[in-house]
Amino acid sequence: MAEEQDTERELPASQKRLDEARERGQVPRSRELTTAVLLIAGAGACLMSGPGLMHDSAEFLQNGLTLSRASAFDTHVAMEQAGQLMVQGARIGMPVLAVLFLAASLSQLAIGGWLFTTEAMMPDFSRMNPMKGLSNMFSVHGLTELLKSLAKVGLVGGTAAWLIWRDRAGLVTPLSQNPGAGFELAGSLVFRDFLAIAATLIVVAAADVPLVLWRHAKGLRMSKEEVKREARETDGDPHIKGKIRQRQREAARRRMMSNVPKADVIVTNPTHYAVALAYNDGMRAPKVLAKGADEVAARIRELGAEHNIPLLEAPPLARALYAHAEVEQEIPPALFNAVAQVLAYVFQLRSMTTGRRPAAPTDIPVPLELDPHNQEAQA
Repeated sequence: MAEEQDTERELPASQKRLDEARERGQVPRSRELTTAVLLIAGAGACLMSGPGLMHDSAEFLQNGLTLSRASAFDTHVAMEQAGQLMVQGARIGMPVLAVLFLAASLSQLAIGGWLFTTEAMMPDFSRMNPMKGLSNMFSVHGLTELLKSLAKVGLVGGTAAWLIWRDRAGLVTPLSQNPGAGFELAGSLVFRDFLAIAATLIVVAAADVPLVLWRHAKGLRMSKEEVKREARETDGDPHIKGKIRQRQREAARRRMMSNVPKADVIVTNPTHYAVALAYNDGMRAPKVLAKGADEVAARIRELGAEHNIPLLEAPPLARALYAHAEVEQEIPPALFNAVAQVLAYVFQLRSMTTGRRPAAPTDIPVPLELDPHNQEAQA
């Protein structure tokens, strides 16, 4: 079953999946790299400190084993001596501890980067399932960890045996010297060999890091269905997006229709298109308040009739305004002259009190390139 799922999950993880895994604290970490860096840094720090570290350690040991008569019979003196020993021990160990802390931090940042999350600290009772533990022991991952541990033990043990055999004569030499010199010589020899042994773990870490990265990427792989589902969640369901757009269009249409009573004139096709225009002294150019085709155009004409707004049949101008003008925007400059004739007719109607009704303009100049009817005819 697991193999079938792995086969289905053949696509690399998306950035969203990687970010979610990181929020859960799921990042690649190599314990072998951290172990190797810590041991090498610790051995290197001790070796570089050299005789000074050994001298301070010997002095610390001597002070700790020295018991004066005053400290034996006076509690305050004993506590003062204990405090001095704590300060001396901290002064000796802090440089090495600082190096170890820095090495541990850098090794963690090397492949997984900086991460702080509280989700990984939450209790997970599924980890306490004994059946799951047994399945992990006999899985490919468990076999890989076993082989890696055996290789590490063999490599470290073989290196340690070779170093001890090589330095067998030097290990006896400190016994023939005075305690101080012998202690420093033995410590230097031990730290040098320890550094060499720790360095062999780099081989294990070099093999473990690519394995950890590959395993992390494999665990986050996605199937085609998961990629599609994530795309829908990210971009939104097409059906829901369609309904949202439909509601937005309906809201815009209602808002547009509410502006029709404010229009000065409605230019029609006469039945296919209708465009409501308005102009007052505060405007730089006439503005389109509403436009529509077919049913929307019929509704605009109905509202215009209800509010006694003049209707003018000018098919080329109506088509040009519908195609090239936007609602609540000024008309294109190329249609200024045509709309000016229409507005002049409207203002004549308003100023008329009695007498003969002014004739509606019939030859309204509309650039041929703005009339979609002409463009279709040329095509």
